[in-house]
Amino acid sequence: MVASGKSIQVTVKIIGHLIYQSGFSESEITFSPPATPRRLLSTLNLTEERAMIITRNGKAIGLDDPVTDVDRIVIAPIYSGG
Repeated sequence: MVASGKSIQVTVKIIGHLIYQSGFSESEITFSPPATPRRLLSTLNLTEERAMIITRNGKAIGLDDPVTDVDRIVIAPIYSGG
């Protein structure tokens, strides 16, 4: 948490092999504004070079979309197969 300004708290769920990089599967994360998925990935030491989908409250979002207080963020790798 950052001491100055209002903080934003989000629930973050990590799926698949990304759990090993982040060190958890679900946690509450506190940010100082402005909060974005790009900042979240940096905070969690997840690299943007891997294909992943990020959702906010069940809808896909971009790396620079705003994240607001009490959002639920899910970060999942993109799988393929067939």
